Amino acid sequence: MDSTAQYDTVIIGGGPAGLTAALTLTRYRCRTLVIESPAPPRNAASRGVHGLIGLEGATPQELRSHAWKELDRYGLATRLDATVTEVTPLTGDGFTVRTDEGTSAWARNVILATGVIDQRPEGVEGFAACWGRTVIHCPFCIGEENADRTWALVADDPRYLAMAATAFRAWTGDTIAIAPPSLPGADELRRGLRERGSDLIQGEITRLHHTDGDLYAVELADGTLLQRQTLLWPQPQRQVSLVERLATEHGLTLSDGYVMVDDARQTSIPGLYAAGDLTSPTWEQGAVPAVTAGSTAADAIHFAHLV
Repeated sequence: MDSTAQYDTVIIGGGPAGLTAALTLTRYRCRTLVIESPAPPRNAASRGVHGLIGLEGATPQELRSHAWKELDRYGLATRLDATVTEVTPLTGDGFTVRTDEGTSAWARNVILATGVIDQRPEGVEGFAACWGRTVIHCPFCIGEENADRTWALVADDPRYLAMAATAFRAWTGDTIAIAPPSLPGADELRRGLRERGSDLIQGEITRLHHTDGDLYAVELADGTLLQRQTLLWPQPQRQVSLVERLATEHGLTLSDGYVMVDDARQTSIPGLYAAGDLTSPTWEQGAVPAVTAGSTAADAIHFAHLV
């Protein structure tokens, strides 16, 4: 990338949201730069992306490869593998975007499609091997791939844990809840779950027993072994460092840790848009809403410059 290169839009992130925005803008004949971190994407452990018609079950890499074949037909989208370190709103117009390679570009608009970072639990042996396979954060994403197995819902929210008895019967008839020892209202919750054919087990998870990521037992700190094959275990999330800096240094507005956007996906900084998981809590995340958000942001950018 030329240090003085100029683009209509710079998109930071090359997942479903960013690539959909790039395709939409390309078909509007906008010159677009997509900057994607060389680090493995958040969904790298996924065996397949689901819900995208025509791409059902495609791996994250297959999805990206297919998208770039389509983008390359038009010759207006450029890909750069780098980490964006700074996005600076300019007083007059547009933004300067800088990367860790020392390159920079000017763009009239920027779309943040960085996703979020899952904060995985420390000290749980076997978690990394099972994550994205039999330890899942979203039943709608890969519940089907874990169907007809024994499940456990892991959380510290009594209202969420109460869902264990009934909410996942599309995929399994055997779900229990696992909660920390300090869970408030545990006795009442346990009675309610047992009445509906489930149960509540309290303890700290220390080890996941598995074979090549295929879970078969959960070990608690007191040595208890629970025979479970799938854990629904949503992880706390945080923004990537770039988004955190934009919030601290340039007033980007966050709500409950997620980037606030309007109906056009524009953030509190004019000309800066956001699409994908960085704007939505866990239960609203996924490839399909990310694609919708990316298209919406691109449409908004195009029509904003017609008036």
